[in-house]
Amino acid sequence: MKIANRIGSITQGGGDGWGIYYRTRDLLEAGERVLNLTIGEPDIKTAPEIFDAMRESARAGNTGYTFGAGKAALRRAIADRVQARTGIATGPENVIVTPGGQAALFAAHMALLDAGDRALFCDPYYATYPGTIRATGAVAVPVPCHPEADFQPLEADIAAHAAGAKTLLINTPNNPTGVVYSRATLEGIARAAIAHDLWLISDEVYDTQVWQGEHLSPRALPGMAERTVVIGSMSKSHAMTGSRIGWMVGPEPVVEAVNTLATNTTYGVAPFVQDAALFALNRGTGTEQAVAAPFRRRRDIALARLRGANAVRCVPPQGAMYLMLDIRATGLDGNAFAAALLEQERIAVMPGESFGAAAAGHVRVAMTIADEAFDEAITRLIAFAESRIAG
Repeated sequence: MKIANRIGSITQGGGDGWGIYYRTRDLLEAGERVLNLTIGEPDIKTAPEIFDAMRESARAGNTGYTFGAGKAALRRAIADRVQARTGIATGPENVIVTPGGQAALFAAHMALLDAGDRALFCDPYYATYPGTIRATGAVAVPVPCHPEADFQPLEADIAAHAAGAKTLLINTPNNPTGVVYSRATLEGIARAAIAHDLWLISDEVYDTQVWQGEHLSPRALPGMAERTVVIGSMSKSHAMTGSRIGWMVGPEPVVEAVNTLATNTTYGVAPFVQDAALFALNRGTGTEQAVAAPFRRRRDIALARLRGANAVRCVPPQGAMYLMLDIRATGLDGNAFAAALLEQERIAVMPGESFGAAAAGHVRVAMTIADEAFDEAITRLIAFAESRIAG
């Protein structure tokens, strides 16, 4: 007896890229002090008022099955939010509520890909992207986004990989680089998608965390609404990571297909969680701003510390909660640097190689610990890197 081949194909027999995180977790559980910059979890926790709304809904009896695409009021609120931010007509029929953004990503690819299809994704990438694609039976094809181009995906690189492809997955603001795709970049992506008849899957879970420039959803560009699926989540905007609630916005046939999939997989999202999400969205942007504010502060702390550094450089992050630091001047790759930094300094960062070949020689820093500790971590990381050059 054996496990189905499709499970092994998700990682293609390799690791999942989270070795440093697991080692960090073990050290913390053993009682050691580690400055943990590995994981993108807001250090501001879910607002107590949101949990109050969740508890009140549950106590009122909203604890049963939730069939279909989600509660009507929540879908309407999400549609209104999206329409207000993009200017593109969006109704509840364009929205399905999912158990978090990852479930929406999986469902979108399941709805749009058949086994053997080619599916493009931008490299560097969030760690689950290639595995999500492979889980559908499709072939995951990375499109390199080079640090020399500030990690912006180029139309020519997409076109070079697009032959026979069916989908393209992008993420802006971006995890792991912190880059916000420019209008010019997104217009190039749109041209490539139209020219090569690609579905565009746009992961926009960090749309409330923009420090420089502005977030533009590609769904708002001419000719793109009918071929774009947008992924959203309450995890990053409202610090509701453990509540597992997100959504997908797209053309009605895609929403209907994902609804069919949900009926045979998740059965939807707990109704009391949906009611809490509706409460949170109806509070306005105050909660979103409170969750985002620490990351803007820490970005500024890091950029001030990095000014004049020789061993560490970065593309200034424009959004999200991450820094992608170039440590190639040390002579180490990301894996070796992260391992040595953890063992010698008890500072935990993720190797760039965990996020794709284009991030080799980099490390990703999650700006998710308190300001003073974050300042200490960045200062010591830079000193560690400089000592490698001196040595």
